[in-house]
Amino acid sequence: MAASLYRLGAWAHRRRRLVLVAWLAVLAAGALAATAGGSYQDDFSIPGSRAQRTLDTVDERFPATAGTSAQVVFVAPAGQRVARHRAVIERTLAAAAKVPQVAGVVDPFAANLVSPDGRVALATVDYQRERADLADGSLDALREVFGPARAAGLRVELGGPAYTDAEEGQGTEAAGLLIALVVLVITFGSLVAAGLPLLTALLGVGATVAGLAAVTGVLTLPTTAPALALMLGLAVGIDYALFIVARHRSQLASGLSVAQSAARAVGTAGTAVVFAGLTVVIALAGLAVVRIPFLTAMGLAAAAAVVVAVLVAVTLIPAVLGLAGERLRPKPGSRTVRREAADARPTMGERWVRLVTRRPLVTTLAVVAALGVLAVPAAGLRLALTDNGSAPAGSTQRQAYDLTAEAFGPGFNGPLLVLADLADEPDKRAAATALAGKLGAVDGVAATGRPQLSADGRYALLTVIPRTGPQDERTERVVADLEAAGGPSVGVTGVTAIGIDISELLSASLVPFALLVVGLAFLLLMVAFRSLVVPLKATAGFLLSVGATLGAVVAVFQWGWFADAVGVPRTGPVISFMPIILMAVLFGLAMDYEVFLVSRMHEEYARGGDPGRAVTRGFRASARVVAAAALIMVSVFAGFIPGGDATLKPIAFALTVGVLLDAFLIRMTLVPAVLALARHGGWWLPRWLDRLLPDLDVEGARLGGPAPATAESVMVR
Repeated sequence: MAASLYRLGAWAHRRRRLVLVAWLAVLAAGALAATAGGSYQDDFSIPGSRAQRTLDTVDERFPATAGTSAQVVFVAPAGQRVARHRAVIERTLAAAAKVPQVAGVVDPFAANLVSPDGRVALATVDYQRERADLADGSLDALREVFGPARAAGLRVELGGPAYTDAEEGQGTEAAGLLIALVVLVITFGSLVAAGLPLLTALLGVGATVAGLAAVTGVLTLPTTAPALALMLGLAVGIDYALFIVARHRSQLASGLSVAQSAARAVGTAGTAVVFAGLTVVIALAGLAVVRIPFLTAMGLAAAAAVVVAVLVAVTLIPAVLGLAGERLRPKPGSRTVRREAADARPTMGERWVRLVTRRPLVTTLAVVAALGVLAVPAAGLRLALTDNGSAPAGSTQRQAYDLTAEAFGPGFNGPLLVLADLADEPDKRAAATALAGKLGAVDGVAATGRPQLSADGRYALLTVIPRTGPQDERTERVVADLEAAGGPSVGVTGVTAIGIDISELLSASLVPFALLVVGLAFLLLMVAFRSLVVPLKATAGFLLSVGATLGAVVAVFQWGWFADAVGVPRTGPVISFMPIILMAVLFGLAMDYEVFLVSRMHEEYARGGDPGRAVTRGFRASARVVAAAALIMVSVFAGFIPGGDATLKPIAFALTVGVLLDAFLIRMTLVPAVLALARHGGWWLPRWLDRLLPDLDVEGARLGGPAPATAESVMVR
């Protein structure tokens, strides 16, 4: 692999203008294709689940209910009753019925949807199509319809499934990039060298996001896919470029020519980048094993961002290094050159590793105990899909949600649809009425609607309002009790029921998926480092990081600790797919740092040195840039927290905390302590197993030559 990448780097350096033009052409073509693409849409479905099968039958037999809907909440001024404004409400609803793609409206006075105190009325606007299929401006036109009602003194708020748009970001991603630039400048001591990783990462994510927009015309991608791809693509794109550029400057400081150094940087650092990127891609693609289409699409979109980041690193980076030429060579007497000197003073990284390996057993126990305490809240993790109750407090959908819950009860924000097959009933109307009474008596049910019969009379459809909200644990019991009360001929569906199915499936998938990624990590690291201890402590550390991160998420998003500082609009269950996304992404990033840190230690040990000295020297050579890479990751992920919507915010927060814990407590503290504790045993592998495993040459040892041929030597010493 190293030799092939060396040749690729040399070619990209020679044809640098061609490579740059080719990447710019890819970006332009993607942007052009994106204009012909479709739109992102959230298809939260689970093919084959009972709730999904029931919903498919509902859409087929009751086509009028197949589209999305909007809730319209009318609130009378203080001291007045909403009935006083009935005429203007009915006029605006009649106008709403004429808005394009509207199938019909439900008058609150005819449906008796007026609050007990008479101040609030709840209307429903049904659309002919799902939210993603609505024409541009359709929802804006609906908002404008209610202008006369507002002019008459009524407060009008719109919510429901039609109004679930993610809030626009607040530009905080730019702040994360600015922090990343500062970290790069401090690391390199050069504005030119610091700017290269940022520019190439931005080009890569630009091409990725444009490509995703282009394929929406033929594939269904969730609305969070481009944001996740952008977040992850920026983070790994900057990091991968950082490792190669740092290696290049280190080699220039040692006297190599620009052409030779660029090729060698790709052959050594690039080998580790490809290996690390492969682990991220496999983990993200592994989300397909959960068999939820929207989660698979998210994973593949994020994996595409990582693939592009790797391709940029091994092709565009050497080309840009060639264009920069001698401007990247450290000046004589500079900090980089001084660190290369044999008699250089101990660095902060060297002092840290000596501290943590002085008493390695104490360090190991302290880290495990600290992360174990942080993981305690994770036992109370609850999962659910987000709803408008998690929208920002000032948004109209959040206002509609809160007003509905206060005036009518939280269950009105998550009605359940009950479908009954009456094929064996002689009097279908009487059977449907009897079923409505039976379901109304189920504990936790607030109300049941009038049954509707399908055109052929075989099916009855009822709306059931639970007493509790969509994310309440008690609502899950109501769904189960309704199915039990109705028997095998009755199915419960709707957004709430499908959300419960998704959460249950994802909860059940966490352990199998964790075993998959842990097993994969163990195998890959065993192949890379010809050791049993290295993969064992790496995977154990990964599980500690995940547990502690989930504990922090529960403390903030469920318990409310520091919720205001993070900008959490409402505490409650965490978005269902956050834990599994966290495991997939953090796995890849953790293996990145493991490879870059341990590779240098492995090379020092292979030279015949003392195992303790190998850990110290290897850490000194790699810690600075690994710390910089982790800080850049944290900066990019944290930049998505303040302006992120209810779906992206917990993911960004979890990745921020996860990278902090894994990089600094696991990789830079626990790893050297365990290897110092294990000594020679840390690098032992049975001979029979060594003969069976392939040799990937991750360290680029076969390149030879005057420069140290190790991927981990990307770090500025």
